Amino acid sequence: MTQIRRSLLPLSWLYGFGVDIRNALFDMGVLPSVSYDIPIINVGNITVGGTGKTPHVEYLIRLLSGRYRVAVLSRGYKRKTKGYLLSSVSSTMEEIGDEPWQIKQKFPDIYVAVDANRCRGIERLMTDEATKDVEVILLDDAYQHRYVKAGHNILLVDYHRIISDDCLLPAGCLRERATASRRASTVIVTKCPQHITAMGFRVILSALHLRPYQQLFFSTFNYGTMRQLWGKGTLEPDMLRKDNTHVLLLTGIGNPRQMEQDVRRFVQHITPLTFSDHHYFTRRDAETIHQALAALPRPHIIITTEKDAARLLHLKGLSEEVKQCTYVLPIEIGIMRDEKDKFDKMITDYVQENTGNSSVAP
Repeated sequence: MTQIRRSLLPLSWLYGFGVDIRNALFDMGVLPSVSYDIPIINVGNITVGGTGKTPHVEYLIRLLSGRYRVAVLSRGYKRKTKGYLLSSVSSTMEEIGDEPWQIKQKFPDIYVAVDANRCRGIERLMTDEATKDVEVILLDDAYQHRYVKAGHNILLVDYHRIISDDCLLPAGCLRERATASRRASTVIVTKCPQHITAMGFRVILSALHLRPYQQLFFSTFNYGTMRQLWGKGTLEPDMLRKDNTHVLLLTGIGNPRQMEQDVRRFVQHITPLTFSDHHYFTRRDAETIHQALAALPRPHIIITTEKDAARLLHLKGLSEEVKQCTYVLPIEIGIMRDEKDKFDKMITDYVQENTGNSSVAP
């Protein structure tokens, strides 16, 4: 359960008042929501911190890109540019942000664009000569961007921070009230342990208070072969326990709790080194990493995420030992309860049924 900072509850009430007014203006049509003549799938959340958006967006890319021309539109959090920007494989993380950079590097054949103004971004993708053949747009983290009326809203809820147990910022972690989950077509409970009892599923279902029109799925993290960040070496996770390796788990993501629990399944000795979400590493951080690794008995390695690798890759001041010891642990999501086919069909049916059939709302 999320810790509530009760001394900040008065500020949460004021914040909630503002959020309620804004949502009411959208609900009444005073503020416009625009739909577009193209399938748009929004993947977002109503909490601050990580719920696993990027791995879920990547899942949708793998599902759809073989059949459709796919574009991902993100605001490009913490990028150093402004306005609309279509990325290329040579775009830098500073230009487009760490998550769009990661997606473009892994999927160079899809369109990846950034724009804080999602309406403008969608219109540019649909009309610019370079991208006008786009057939489906995936919105990354636009659940609160109600100026766009996505055809299918996917709300991600962290298994470790169920929204019914939380409250609004700043006392809690909610960007808007838990009732905002009603705007979602699909709810996915993310970062689930791989072994949940049937009772555990039922408890979560009861806590979410879903409506009849909403679909509920559960997802978990699956981990692949690790690769050296500054080399070509690979390492199977199961080998770490056999070698009694000490691991420095280096993360700068929203909520690394489930990843740490998962890594403990194949590593006996873990020392977490945790930074804030989207943290830009500095030379001072490089020294912190050196000291943390040097304090571990040998054999030792560093494990980090793909998202953090994008920010570590160009960090100055790292020693050769750190570079040789650093491995990236790839993450993919798996749909649980034998419902992968059901989820895939729901998404592909939506795209197929709405290709060229939507209309622009006033």
